[in-house]
Amino acid sequence: MRAPLSWLREYVELPEGITGRDLAAKLIDAGLEVETVERAGADVVGPLVVGEVLTIEELTGFKKPIRFCTVDVGDANGTGEPQQIICGATNFAVGDHVVVILPGGELPGGFKIGARKTYGHMSEGMICSVRELAIGDDHDGILVLPPDTAVGADAMELLGLRDDVLDIAVTPDRGYALSIRGIAREAATAYGVPFHDPAEVELPDGSDEVYPASIGDASGCDRFVLREVRGFDPSAETPLRMRVRLFRAGVRPVSLAVDVANYVMLELGQPLHTFDRAKLTGPIVVRRAAAGERLETLDHVERELDAEDLLITDASGPVGLAGTMGGLSTEIDEKSSDIVIEAAHFDEVAVARMARRHKLHSEASYRFERGVDRELPLYASARAARLLAELGGAEIVPGVTHAETAVEPRTITMSAGHPAKVAGVAYDRGTVVRRLEQVGCAVAGGDELTVTPPSWRPDLGDPNDLAEEVIRLEGYDGIPSRAPRPVAGRGLTTDQRLRRRIGRALAGAGYVEVLNFPFTSGKDADDLQLPKDDARRAALRLANPLSEDEPLLRTTLLPGLLKALARNVGRGFGDVALYETGRVFRPRPDAPEGAPRLPVDRAPSAEDIASIDAALPDQPFRVAAVLSGERAPSGWWGRGEAAVWADAVEAARTVAREAGVELTVKADRHAPWHPGRCAALYAGDTLVGHAGELHPRVVKAFGLPARTCAMELEVRALGEPRDVRAPHVSAYPVATQDVALTVDAGVPAADVASALRDGAGDLLESLRLFDVYTGEQVGEGRKSLAYTLRFRATDRTLTAEEASEARDAAVAVAAERTGAVLRGA
Repeated sequence: MRAPLSWLREYVELPEGITGRDLAAKLIDAGLEVETVERAGADVVGPLVVGEVLTIEELTGFKKPIRFCTVDVGDANGTGEPQQIICGATNFAVGDHVVVILPGGELPGGFKIGARKTYGHMSEGMICSVRELAIGDDHDGILVLPPDTAVGADAMELLGLRDDVLDIAVTPDRGYALSIRGIAREAATAYGVPFHDPAEVELPDGSDEVYPASIGDASGCDRFVLREVRGFDPSAETPLRMRVRLFRAGVRPVSLAVDVANYVMLELGQPLHTFDRAKLTGPIVVRRAAAGERLETLDHVERELDAEDLLITDASGPVGLAGTMGGLSTEIDEKSSDIVIEAAHFDEVAVARMARRHKLHSEASYRFERGVDRELPLYASARAARLLAELGGAEIVPGVTHAETAVEPRTITMSAGHPAKVAGVAYDRGTVVRRLEQVGCAVAGGDELTVTPPSWRPDLGDPNDLAEEVIRLEGYDGIPSRAPRPVAGRGLTTDQRLRRRIGRALAGAGYVEVLNFPFTSGKDADDLQLPKDDARRAALRLANPLSEDEPLLRTTLLPGLLKALARNVGRGFGDVALYETGRVFRPRPDAPEGAPRLPVDRAPSAEDIASIDAALPDQPFRVAAVLSGERAPSGWWGRGEAAVWADAVEAARTVAREAGVELTVKADRHAPWHPGRCAALYAGDTLVGHAGELHPRVVKAFGLPARTCAMELEVRALGEPRDVRAPHVSAYPVATQDVALTVDAGVPAADVASALRDGAGDLLESLRLFDVYTGEQVGEGRKSLAYTLRFRATDRTLTAEEASEARDAAVAVAAERTGAVLRGA
């Protein structure tokens, strides 16, 4: 909504010197969204005056019409002599009063005016059009003023060229602000000054019906008003001041009859429609569309009507889409002299659905969708009739057609202390009542208030709406900023703390977190080389996807991570380690078809909630990581270390350690990993995930560097999350023992390490594989694994014999389980 400040001043007594920006600041404090304040005409520099055309000489020999004019500008030029001006427009004649800018002036856009010789004559200024003055779009000719306009008068003041225009983004709950009336009321409240309601107009005498009309569908229309004027002069022009205001408000002037309807709509917020009475046939009825009906609207589009469409009809059929756009058959034209003015109150939902159904959004539908004052039709139609009579010479037909259905007044019961409870700020009863009355509410009662909202505020429906009004008018800046007070026992859950620890651990290991959309496509499953019967291909399709390229909910975190890695590599970042935590969505085989629809007349029961949960997919929480390039960078110190499959396994171990779990690693074949470099990750006997190097075909499909590695595991499979307990720190020294074992080449090192750990007993503090050797010294088909075992007691210094006994026990268990032989023995 664009609101000129000069128009607002007519209805609110703003203090002198208040600018548009001052008012905007006040309105923003009151909760309105003022996007910009345009200083219209601020770039116009005078002298800009009214002139009278004295002579016109038509110059010949040029490709276009050129006129040499003399114009009387009074004493504005300092000499009183006529001004000589060259002009190319032909729509004015001798004796016409026009707008002239003299040398030294400047028009909008930085167009400086000076005296210069052109077309063989000296031109001392310029005769202006409305487009050149930035007060209209018409550039067909010069702006011709009424003949009684004083010659030499200041045209800036006459035309209202300088004005501040507030551009307000009106939210759906504040439809009243789509009018000068509504904004002026807010301005009056903000400054505490009187407000003069433009809707308080005197209704014409007479109660006879001017044109027969009735409401055929009370659910779509509860008030319908018609007034009639006769003898309107179709050639009458819209006053310049009205045209300027319409243009500044964003509405293109058309003709006086149309401009009056638009002017009243902008001023009061009540959309109007005008019919040519001669084109109406039979009584008007507001009803729903019938099967097969069609209507050609004012935009020259023939529309097939829907049974839910709300129509204005006469005996010939539909003549308008209610609250949206009129029909072409009854439009006002250049011959219309008898006019029927329609003002009504239509259902918001009916108009909104109809406008969307036909993709036909108008200034009228925009207002009806947000709620229009039900009491306005009588007053807005009366104001429009009076303007047509005053400006177009029409005669107002006595009486009014007024069809309505009874509507119960809305009342809200609210405790006087409710706004204070909501805001956390003390508001006494007097403040609450005063603020609600400023909004237009009628308030009765003591501590328990009975509030009747005004007709122009259909958005006020419960105590919280009323509390919002009190709070915003008292000022949001009056609400102190206080940190929330935590309640004991309501901190992070154990599960939340585990997730944060996992993120911190991976970040500490050099991984960068990314957040991807949880959407994927069937192509992603193909690129991952998943088998046709893989459960990860069974993805849920979104009913309304953001993009048809990714219409499915993800079943694995890897596609999003791999695409993020590819984007980074494509931008020159080759050494990348990324991780993501989030949920995946796995359909349940026994899930019912579709989600249950719950009743709205009661709260859901435990059974209702259980039925919804049963319809939802399984949503396990997962963590995944991908890495490529160098894990340790190259530099002057030497060559770096490339990321390998073992780094992906270590990332999984990092996650598991935060859950207090030691992973067991076994060789596996599982897409999308390389069949010879894939590790299955177990917590006890439970498979929790996989890690390793990606399959070359997967690498190629996603455009990744060669030998990219990845890991993905399911956090809940690690067991119930536990609080972290600090380990006991022994003050006694460590005893280190190294052991080298030879085993068959096919024996996993993890199995040997597990056996050593079990055999070493409680004294073992840590175990680390530090060397793997294959060669002639260990024999064909054999390998040597060298481990460092660290022993420590919590209550004493270990002797060499105790450490050796623990080592020998570990070797014995390894020999029993894996066939390991102590190297050199």
